[in-house]
Amino acid sequence: QVQLVESGGGLVQAGGSLRLSCVGSGIIFSRSSMGWNRQAPGKQRELVASITRGGSTIYEDSAKGRFTISRDNAKNTVYLQMDSLKPEDTAVYYCRVFFGDYWGQGTQVTVST
Repeated sequence: QVQLVESGGGLVQAGGSLRLSCVGSGIIFSRSSMGWNRQAPGKQRELVASITRGGSTIYEDSAKGRFTISRDNAKNTVYLQMDSLKPEDTAVYYCRVFFGDYWGQGTQVTVST
């Protein structure tokens, strides 16, 4: 049974930082490409960043230069470091395994002005 558990969300002022974590189980984590998606109220879910099993990364345009996705295979964990946060980054952030399309339950990120 695949399980993804996110943590690290919260309330932060604009310009601040947060680090999200996602611990995976039930998968061969080191062989899995992973991603972080987000969904803001009234908007479609969008991919923010992804990382392959080899460590190659892709970022959505608004995340480039501010967000960093990384992984620690020994801990079965993928991270999303978010710096210079903006109010428009407010959303529920979801961890995702691409193979099999598994999702976590989400963690709320709220950026205040």
